[in-house]
Amino acid sequence: MDPNVEIRRLLDLMPASGRMMTKIVSKPGQTKVIDTLFPLPWNLERPIYINFDLWRRLRSQQRDLLLLRTVSWLIGVKWFKPDISQGIAAAGILAGLVELIQTDIVGVVVAGGLTTLAVQRIWRSNHSQELELNADEAAIRVAQRRGYSESEAAQHLLSAIETVAKIEGRSTLNFIELIRSQNLRVIAGLSPVAVPKSQEG
Repeated sequence: MDPNVEIRRLLDLMPASGRMMTKIVSKPGQTKVIDTLFPLPWNLERPIYINFDLWRRLRSQQRDLLLLRTVSWLIGVKWFKPDISQGIAAAGILAGLVELIQTDIVGVVVAGGLTTLAVQRIWRSNHSQELELNADEAAIRVAQRRGYSESEAAQHLLSAIETVAKIEGRSTLNFIELIRSQNLRVIAGLSPVAVPKSQEG
């Protein structure tokens, strides 16, 4: 497999937002088939690292869904969106600056505490199971625009999760992979047992 040819193919597969925000990078030495770092607010570009020696061991449909899923996850991480946590964080920072100017130590501590709590809440929402499940479903929606049926896309992503674990030498899936797999089985029509809502938050 020529990495440059495959990168061009994957770029064509991506939604326009993915092409703008992400960059595919060949990383032959990594132990993971596909990997990415958690995008921090100041990262304008979100790289996706692929070990193409391992990548070629997946079927092309599995590669498609795995790439679309990674792009969907990266796009789904939002640091700046209008919600209560963002409002509290902004208010905390503003109040902290005002209190600092007025040299009110107690005010600075309170404002700092509010800001910390709000940032922790934003961080947790960006690491939630719900975000993981949403990324799978977003990838399936993009795949449908690329000619896959919903059921086919879910099955290819499900098999990709299992195949990647084998390629990487893992005998079992981790907890979030198990939750995702069950959700994908439901979407593919392979299981009637939906992921409980309590597991999604």
